Amino acid sequence: MSKEDIRKRTQETAKKLFGKGIKMDPPYKMWKEFDRDLANDFSMFITGTLYSRPVLSLPERQMVACAVLAATRSNDELRLHVNAALNVGCDPKKLAEVFFQLATYCGMPTVNMALEVYRDVLKERGEWPIND
Repeated sequence: MSKEDIRKRTQETAKKLFGKGIKMDPPYKMWKEFDRDLANDFSMFITGTLYSRPVLSLPERQMVACAVLAATRSNDELRLHVNAALNVGCDPKKLAEVFFQLATYCGMPTVNMALEVYRDVLKERGEWPIND
């Protein structure tokens, strides 16, 4: 695959993930402030190559990302990826279930933190409460 093809896939995938919902700058913008070329390389690998692989769907990748970010208590990144998960069609109830699953491995404080971030994103998107 050519570099231009990867660049196009990067832009298409980034638009799906981050093109709507809450207003938050992706980390890519900060990376560019330090090293534009390296930021582009990271972005093209993460979004253009890894996230574009068909082995996992974008919703599946986002649920994995949300679980890992919650487990590591990476709140700012979690906020960004919860929004992206909703943008690509993750079921809101399944995403909540992912966070509850963390209780076994990370404890209830991690669950509480993740649900708080999740609820805040849903409120900002005008999607709170989750409908049955």
